[in-house]
Amino acid sequence: MGSSLFDPVLLGAIEAPNRIIMAPLNRMRAGPGRAPNELTVRYYSQRASAGLIISEACAVSEFGYNAEGMMGAYAPAQFDAWRAVTKAVHAKGGRIVMQLHHSGRIAQASMMPGGQPPVAPSELQPGESPPHAPGPSGWELATPPRALDTAEVEALVASYAAAAVAAREAGFDGVEIMAANGYLMDQFLGSRSNRRTDRYGGSAANRRRFLLEIIEAIAAQWSADRIGVKLSPGGRFHGAGDEDPVKAAQGLVAELDGAGLAYLHLAEVLAGSLPALPPGLELRERRLAPELRRLFRGPVIVNAGFDGQSAQAALDEGWADAVAFGALFIANPDLPERLRRGAAFNPPDHATFHGGQGEAGYVDYPALDD
Repeated sequence: MGSSLFDPVLLGAIEAPNRIIMAPLNRMRAGPGRAPNELTVRYYSQRASAGLIISEACAVSEFGYNAEGMMGAYAPAQFDAWRAVTKAVHAKGGRIVMQLHHSGRIAQASMMPGGQPPVAPSELQPGESPPHAPGPSGWELATPPRALDTAEVEALVASYAAAAVAAREAGFDGVEIMAANGYLMDQFLGSRSNRRTDRYGGSAANRRRFLLEIIEAIAAQWSADRIGVKLSPGGRFHGAGDEDPVKAAQGLVAELDGAGLAYLHLAEVLAGSLPALPPGLELRERRLAPELRRLFRGPVIVNAGFDGQSAQAALDEGWADAVAFGALFIANPDLPERLRRGAAFNPPDHATFHGGQGEAGYVDYPALDD
């Protein structure tokens, strides 16, 4: 038998007191200036008993949003507001990393600066797949994107690095690079969405260059063991992904093995694993995580569809070092304690997952002691 969910684990330089991770959950409740507010502070501090909190997606660019209410990670005021969140989490003994994000061609056209189109590796539409979460105006089909030129890709590398430095100054324990679910980084990685002919396209090695340069740039200014990477191995979200998704995932993970990362976060949505699925998602019947684990010697976090029993089984079988929970952490701020006691879970209110005002469905879920 492997480690218990309740045992500590070292995720790079981050000492997590348990292996129950709070997944990045886009609650779409940013305040003015796309920054956290007082409710955000309460929400995260309520969940500080997680071994590690991975923040909701924070866009590193004004072109990075795919829904109203998403947080930003490019303006000083945004990081100033996040400082109150990290302080509150740390005051309760928690750890928290910021997820750095860019939607790429999945961005909502109505949210683009100056009415410009979304940006992407190539001028390829994702098809009629809307983004994961609706804004106040409802679903919005993707708009034809504009291909980033080489200099703009290089500038985005610098934007990710600048966001990581600002996150460190705001008190975060590290950052997670969102390279999953059909968003910009995933669009670069996949042969179905990247048809570039410069050094960021063509071969698999070139398609990985954007991600690897970001890791290198952040590591140069902070440390590789403060960087996590989230992947959706074998996935084909919104028309992204690879013609040979399994081979692509294996090659990428093998290359990331030498980067000295804090952890690799593998999110795999399988057929029958979730009650409600985002559109534009092609499902598989088996997990790749067990075989990818053999290619990556650092810590591995797995995600999607786990409960306490299946999470412990993943640890026992040796293909995960920690497990991330999403909906269960939304509805149960004290999830580690509930798992420890075998207590019942609060039922999640799916209608309030994305967006909303006030406390309902955000900070009003009771803890056991309440």
